[in-house]
Amino acid sequence: MGDATRTLRVGDIAPDFKLKSTGDTSFALSSNKGRANVALAFYPAAFSPVCSKEMPLVQEAKARFEEADTVIVGISVDNVWTLEEFARQMKLDFPLLSDFYPHGAVAGQYGLLLDSGVSERAVIGIDKEGIINHIEVVPILELPDLGSCLGTFRP
Repeated sequence: MGDATRTLRVGDIAPDFKLKSTGDTSFALSSNKGRANVALAFYPAAFSPVCSKEMPLVQEAKARFEEADTVIVGISVDNVWTLEEFARQMKLDFPLLSDFYPHGAVAGQYGLLLDSGVSERAVIGIDKEGIINHIEVVPILELPDLGSCLGTFRP
């Protein structure tokens, strides 16, 4: 918890990135600038027990984020084919982004890449101007509080 990662603090400009996404698309953070807030839900690994609980919770919260003019996405170091199957099995209809190659580059930019090669579990909130307004990093076996991120955005 707190207001920082190893490389970023609340109030910093969010590093831009573009990643492959489920649905045979890609997602660029900069494409939302001036249009929508963004919530990044970093998670260690598709199909792991805790991630298999967390991502359905993100799905449940998706409508509330949309009401607050916020796009929510999941990010892991898994390849996009794994994420496609994970989304299908978990019945997820929000984008899952693949930080697979270069491995963990975005997690690294955000100060969340662990030595084991997976991302920490974290939620990063970014406002419409590209400024980080929320950081929550939780122990890898715990679930983040999506409501605390949601509370930082206004419709």
